[in-house]
Amino acid sequence: MKDKISLINIQKYLDLFPGSRILVVGDLMVDEFIWGSVERISPEGPVPVVNVEKETLRLGGAANVVKNIFTLGGKVYVCGVVGEDIWSDYLIQEIEKMGIKSDGIIKEGSRRTTLKTRIIGNNQQIVRYDREDYNDIFPSTKQKFLSYINKNLADIDGIIISDYGKGVITKELLNESLPVLKRAGKIIGVDPKISHFDTYHGVTIITPNRIEVGAGLGITVKNSEDIKKAGGKLLEKLGCEAVLVTQGEEGMTLFHKAGNVSKIPTMAREVYDVTGAGDTVIAACILSLISGASFYEAAVIANLAAGRVVGKLGTAFIDKDELSQTIKSYQNLFS
Repeated sequence: MKDKISLINIQKYLDLFPGSRILVVGDLMVDEFIWGSVERISPEGPVPVVNVEKETLRLGGAANVVKNIFTLGGKVYVCGVVGEDIWSDYLIQEIEKMGIKSDGIIKEGSRRTTLKTRIIGNNQQIVRYDREDYNDIFPSTKQKFLSYINKNLADIDGIIISDYGKGVITKELLNESLPVLKRAGKIIGVDPKISHFDTYHGVTIITPNRIEVGAGLGITVKNSEDIKKAGGKLLEKLGCEAVLVTQGEEGMTLFHKAGNVSKIPTMAREVYDVTGAGDTVIAACILSLISGASFYEAAVIANLAAGRVVGKLGTAFIDKDELSQTIKSYQNLFS
């Protein structure tokens, strides 16, 4: 690693996570996993037959960001939309089990709670099917969100916009809420969706993947050289303080408005499942920034956290002790 940072400082930021207060606004989801074994191919068609052994539910999307912040020690507020169904009941119950208030979660009767079902056979994902709606939230829901943000503005240090393009994060909501958050000096992190790139202007940090960077600029990004050029252009276009491009097995690249470009290699020893890794990245990154870390330090912490969760099957999260142990296991990277 080209840049060197202090292991003592990195650990210090983790100890400060409990003092961080973050509002998560975005697309709340439920992830369903059907686990089983595969021993034969169906005689009805060339597809595997899964002998179901267990079924599990987990928080997904913006709700997984909430889960990661909670398990890392931060205090969380949450804004999102669900339907009036059994899946919203599960989601709200799980949120409240963590001691997090659900008064920012709005139910819309005409909307389905987003449910993503994954079939896992022999520890490999065979198929995923989604039940969801893409309609924009009602104008009345947007006003409730804005009221919730204003009501809690003095109590939060930062906000995470977890945009999965399911209709919760609209251009109108961003245009009305971001200026308020900027004027209040809040840290604003965005896990982006391509269609809203122009609306993220002036946020603190954005965490697109390689494909999203290219789409945000209307170009094709194929390799590291393309990323180096595209990341700088996106930073300039959006006028934000930093862009952190996630690149899967190739790690991450951080672009800072001061002109610094830092390549951070992958820190995953084994990759079983990347589901939810982006949620961990944005959660760990914003917690670190609020705790006083530099953008580079925050990116390293986020990379270490993501490297741990991709070694788990299913939508995963990481707690503070796990992250601390992970950092110690890579202490040779730190001076």
